[in-house]
Order: sequence, then structure tokens, then C-alpha cells
Amino acid sequence: DTNKHKRFFESLSGAGKAIAVLTSGGDAQGMNAAVRAVVRMGIYVGAKVYFIREGYQGMVDGGEDNIEEASWESVSSMLQMGGTVIGSARCKEFRTHEGRLKAAHNLVQRGITNLCVIGGDGSLTGANLFREEWSGLLEELVQQGSVDEDAVQKYSALHIVGMVGSIDNDFCGTDMTIGTDSALHRIIEVVDAIMTTAQSHQRTFVLEVMGRHCGYLALVSALACGADWVLIPEMPPEDGWEEKMCQKLSANRAGMKRLNIIIVAEGAVDCNNTPITSDNVKDLVVRCLGFDTRVTILGHVQRGGTPSAFDRILASRMGVEAVLALLETTANTPACVVSLCGNQAVRLPLMECVQMTQEVQKAMDEKKFEEAVKLRGRSFENNLRTYKLLAHRKLESELPHTDFNVAVLNVGAPAAGMNAAVRSAVRVGISEGHKMFAVNDGFEGFYKGQIKEIKWADVGGWTGQGGSLLGTKRTLPAKHVEKIAEQMRANNINALLVIGGFEALECLLQLYEARSVYEEFCIPMCMLPATISNNVPGTDLSIGADTALNAIVETCDRIKQSASGTKRRVFIIETMGGYCGYLASVGGLAAGADAAYIYEEPFDIRDLQSNVEHLTEKMKGAIQRGLVLRNENSNENYTTDFIYQLYSEEGKGVFDCRKNVLGHMQQGGAPSPFDRNFGTKISAKAMQWLSKKLKETFRQGRVFANTEDSCCLLGMRRRALVFQPVVQLKDETDFVHRIPKEQWWLKLRPLMKILAKYKTSYDVSDSGQLEHVVRNVRPKESDPSGAM
Repeated sequence: DTNKHKRFFESLSGAGKAIAVLTSGGDAQGMNAAVRAVVRMGIYVGAKVYFIREGYQGMVDGGEDNIEEASWESVSSMLQMGGTVIGSARCKEFRTHEGRLKAAHNLVQRGITNLCVIGGDGSLTGANLFREEWSGLLEELVQQGSVDEDAVQKYSALHIVGMVGSIDNDFCGTDMTIGTDSALHRIIEVVDAIMTTAQSHQRTFVLEVMGRHCGYLALVSALACGADWVLIPEMPPEDGWEEKMCQKLSANRAGMKRLNIIIVAEGAVDCNNTPITSDNVKDLVVRCLGFDTRVTILGHVQRGGTPSAFDRILASRMGVEAVLALLETTANTPACVVSLCGNQAVRLPLMECVQMTQEVQKAMDEKKFEEAVKLRGRSFENNLRTYKLLAHRKLESELPHTDFNVAVLNVGAPAAGMNAAVRSAVRVGISEGHKMFAVNDGFEGFYKGQIKEIKWADVGGWTGQGGSLLGTKRTLPAKHVEKIAEQMRANNINALLVIGGFEALECLLQLYEARSVYEEFCIPMCMLPATISNNVPGTDLSIGADTALNAIVETCDRIKQSASGTKRRVFIIETMGGYCGYLASVGGLAAGADAAYIYEEPFDIRDLQSNVEHLTEKMKGAIQRGLVLRNENSNENYTTDFIYQLYSEEGKGVFDCRKNVLGHMQQGGAPSPFDRNFGTKISAKAMQWLSKKLKETFRQGRVFANTEDSCCLLGMRRRALVFQPVVQLKDETDFVHRIPKEQWWLKLRPLMKILAKYKTSYDVSDSGQLEHVVRNVRPKESDPSGAM
């Protein structure tokens, strides 16, 4: 009985508890999604939930306006708003003992002993101090006669759970903080726009991004747009960097590149701790090279705008996790932070994270920069390593020379981020000393001989391009094995990198089978999952899925807004994904859908009936709009039209209906920062693996690899990137419906239902247990972080 091991949270009741939620410090996109999740999950488990407005200031000032009880409806249509609706302020008073005494009094009056704090390290440190002083503060209030003895007994302990909302991603212990992904979206939108004008005028642009003490935004945006140079506080350039930078800029111009992009974090310094400003860099370029150079300072644009799909899902997951953590705390559990490690929710002791975050700053002040990078965590270190690998082209004389030829191709439907992966593979391959070959139009182009060498400069500017520049086809190799083997022989191909969706997996399986007949296929082969449907076994995420989710979420926002001011309306929206319900389910969670119909969770007329009734009930209240998603192949009889007609009929007099098929807009568009980064990172890792395999399997003057582990898929599993032999993935796959037999995201579906006011059981056995912050001493093989 599987339920024996599952811990359902029905056992965790919030009855009689009061939870307050506040946002403090600088705002970040996605804070509202977190507030919404805390409020709804809190109400769901039977607790009273309060908003504290204006951060700690509201807690100190008290009063009905500042601390008010939240209702289910009070957080509706909050999900798509940037910033924080309940306000945030920096509060000097809370730093004083008197201020905290006032705050304690205001909380005790309402019986609030559970705090959910969304903010940066300062806000969280303040919360922890407040928790430690709590019993002393209550004693003081009794002496003043402000509260009675009973209250001290009843409210003896204050429980605190933190969520980190900060666009800088500067908090140790968490891969991604709420708001970081959205800030990257803003930066990349600007960089993409600037590139077109720079191209026209052959200009150099110096972009200054936020990050006073942390270079994450600068580093990742440099990776995501292929910038020529990046300056961050954690990696001050060595003496003489000015000359090196100018050499690189002019070399790029000589190589037919019409523009240069330099990204500067606002806290960038040189190795003597002297600040490097964007104006310094501009003057330098003009003085040394005479290039037409402009400066753009992005400033608060980065904090604004709607949250990205990633931030909404992250914040919703963390908000629910925070309520569970509050329900499970006892008087002696330390204050914790809920965060994300890879794809996994974790809980970490708040003060361990804060101390480590402060250690980073200390290491930087003491000029121990390598240590600072290590303390930042595996995600940061990995980004830095990949950037160094791709940014600086070695001279021919410096390159190792291997005599190996590696071919790269795309298979299946196009997915945003494929080009970033190809660029990364080509450049890493060349750095490793191989000759790189590009195959056009997948395996169809392969057997027709559309194979040519591809050089470093050929892939310049590819990261930001959507679709597949190499061309891609769904053709499988089985029918043309002989011709493909012939081409492998003719071009002397020693290794293969295949980037694509479910077809790519089938291709690799067919080539693996063909090894017994054709020795040409006895070479190292690797596949990278790239498909918007995210339906490839062996990986939690695929390149392209994040871009598609953002397209869905943006469209749902617009569609919902189209009904504002009209009478009550429900939208039925059809998403792509084949038989895989990932886009419908996770898109539904990010867009705040009321239901998402998918193939993996069979539904019948009774379910449709209860969904309609549920919506009718909600629509009679204060809710104006409903959103229902349906995966294209969720059921052959309950079509989108059927569901639309059913809702229209049953909702008569309460709401009207509209339907929308999103179609191919989900496949197009420029790749999101996440997909550019994910594609770049896994592709670099795959090339290094291929190089290692080539060396291992090179015997008597030729490459010979026929073991299972020389034909792998590189996927992200929970917290690590893993190479898995494709043969071993066969048992995990439903080939008829082209989906994995087990899919991690199905456990997010109850979240969507809870946040849409359905009673459901939610398995919390997967929710985070309290762990400790891992010191990143020497990264193991499985280092790359899931969330960029």
C-alpha cells in the first residue's frame, strides 16, 4: 500500500492557529504569488491568515489598516502583478527594542504566533532576532500591564518561516530567489532590443545591471546573450584587464561582428577594490579603440513588470511549503527558510543561510574571491565556469589537437533554446580541440550528406534566436541506416550530439540497435532533451519548455484581462503537449487556472460536472473570471469544443464562455533566459562528457564504443544533471503515448486545485525536511544546479 509511506497533510491542522504574512525590504516580482499561496493554503488548513501591510513598519504601527484578516477573494487576480500588493518598507523602528516591543504587542492582541516573512537576508535576520527575544518581550508586556499572564502561556513561542524575495539571487542555500528569473527576463528583453540598434550602427554598448554585492544577474545575462565581456564583484579582472578587453573587442569586430556588448554589475571592482563604473568602461573603449560606444543603465526596470512563469511557480510552491513548515514547527525547531535546490523544495535553517551569505561578503572584503564564489553555491560556480569556457576563444596555437570529429544535429519539432545549445556545443568542442560538424535538417539531412564543418564565429549571436537554425526534421534513422553509416564513414564522425525531443530518444535507440551491424555507430553518442512538451523520460525539464510556459502564461493573462469590466466569464484554453500534460498543468498553476484537463489524470462526465458546479459557486461570489486549460490530447471525446459547449450550457445565467486554441505560438518566440542558460549549460557538460568518452574509447588508432553507457541522455533529475544510458530508459517510457511512465510534476497538480479552492489530498511526504546548508568544497560530477 503506497499510502502507508505518504504523509498526507490532513493530519496537519491549522485550526486555532493564526498566520501573518509580510513582504519586507526591496520588492521582487513573484512576491504576490507567494502571498496568495500562503493566504490560500493557510485558509485551506483552517488557520486564520492576516496581511501585515508595509512590512515591519505595519507590524510596529499596528491598527486595522496595517494588520488585517485576509479572505480567499482578497488575493484573487494578484498572481500576475509585479511588486508586492501589500506594500514593503524599510523600517528603522523595528531595529530598536521599543519597536519590536510594539510589534509583539500588536501580534499578541490578534493571537498571531506564526510569521511568514518574504524578503532578503536583512528582513530574515530581523525576524530571527524577534523570535529569539519573543518570550522576553512578552514578559515586559505583562509587567507593563499591556497583556495578561494567560497570553504569555498561550502564545509562548513565535514560529518563523522565511522565503527569499530578491532579484539579486544573493542568498546562500537557495538556487533561485523569488524575482531573479523575472529580472533576467527584463534584462534580456533590453539586451535583445539593444542588439538590433547596435548591429545597425556598429556600436559598442555598455550595460549596467543591478547587483551591488552579487554578480549573478550580470553573469547569467552575459551567458544568455553571449556578451563580449562581463565585470562582476566576485571575479575582479587581473591587472592589465583593460588591454585584454580591448584586444578581444577588436578581434570580434575583425571577425565580422558588428557590435560588442559589455555587461557591468553595479558593484563591479578591480583587484584593488577600486569600483569599475559603466562610464569608466565606455571611456576606456573610446580612448583605446575609438569605437562608437553608448551606456545604458537599466536601474529599476529590472524590479518591475509581471513575474515570469518560473517565478510564479517557484513562489506558489514555496508559499504552500511555508505554511506546511509553520504547521510542523515545534518550540525548539530553528527558524527556517523554504527554498529550491534543483527541482526540489527544501527547508534550511535560516541563520545558517544568513551566516553563509555574510561570509561571502567577508571573503570578498578580504579579497578571497575564489572562496566567495564557492560560498555562493554550485549554481553560481557553474555559471562562472561555463562563462569562462565559452567567452574566451583560445588562439589556434593554444588549443589541444585531438583529430576527433564531432557532429551536432537537431531532431523533432523546433524548441526555443536549441540554438543556444548548438552554439555552446560548437564552442566547447573547438576549445577541447575537436573539429565540429553541423548537420542540417536532422537525420534526413544526415543521409543526404548535408554535413559541413562549423567554426567558432559561425555560431555568434545564436543564443537569442528562437526555433532551430540548423533545421530540424522528425525523420527517424532506421530506414536510412546504411546511408547514414556511409556518411559517418565519409566524414569520419567520431561522436554524435543529438538535440531534440522524444524523436531524438527514438533515434538514439535505433542507432544503438544498429551498432551490431554497423561499426560506424560504435561511437560515443549523447542526447539533450529539447521539446516544449517536456515529455522525455530521464529528465525533469527540457530545453524549450520554459519559453512555452511563458507564452501560455502571458496569453492567459491577456485573455483574463480581456474580460475585466464585462460580466462574469470563463475561458477554455487548449494547450499543446501531445499526450503530456506538463504545459497544461504547470501553465495552469502559473496562470491561476481553476482546472486543467490532462491525459495522465483520467476524467469523466462527473468530474466535468463538479468543475462546472464549483465554478458556478465561485462566480456567484466576488470572483469575475474563470480559466480552464485542456491539453490537446487529454481525451478524444471530451474535446475542447465539447467542454466549451458543456460549460456554456451549464453556466447559463451565471457566466458566459469563450474558447481559445493557443496553437503554434507556444513553439515560437525568442528563448527565455532560463532556456538559453539551461541549453548552454547542459550542452557544455555534454561536450565535456563526449571528450572524456572519446579519450577512453580510443584504441589502436580508432574510436570504438559499444557499451550501454556510451549512448546516453543528459537530463536533470531532482537536484543533479545525470547521464543515463538510453537503453535503460526504455522501461520508463510509454512509447504509444510518447510520455515517461512517471512524471514529477503530477505532484504539483494538487497545489493548483488547493489554490483554486478544491478539497483534495496533498501528499506532503515530498515536502522538505529540515536540512543543513552544504558547504560547496569541491563540486562532484553532479554539480550543475537545476534552476540555472
